[in-house]
Amino acid sequence: MTHDDPSIFRPGGPPPKLEVVSTVAGVPQIHEKAEAMTILVTLPPGSPGAVPHRHPGPAYGYVLKGALRFELEGEPERVVRPGETFWEPGGDVIHYQDANALDDEESMFVVTMFCVPGQPMLIPVPEEELEARKDRRAPRP
Repeated sequence: MTHDDPSIFRPGGPPPKLEVVSTVAGVPQIHEKAEAMTILVTLPPGSPGAVPHRHPGPAYGYVLKGALRFELEGEPERVVRPGETFWEPGGDVIHYQDANALDDEESMFVVTMFCVPGQPMLIPVPEEELEARKDRRAPRP
């Protein structure tokens, strides 16, 4: 059965429209007692977002409005727009940016994180570590 198989919908009216927005292959294993947490984030105009950080588990997000400046360690900075997704594997990977790319309107995204019990969902990365790993950061635009 697939997401567009008509046999999965109740009869008696038009079926819902389902559209695969994004998929991620090679999802890392999550902690056996992980908790899923879904957060709605609203960034004011020009917000620089969170400090460089990491998450103990993977995170999957979807931009609802505005534009999100997004950068993970080893990947070039990019702008994620409404209807687009972003993925973070969590663990050791540093998340450098999640800023509002717009100076004149707010941006909003929803993110689901798979958190490790007893650990914070966002762990700031100290300056010394950022300096020690600067060779892993993609060239800046």
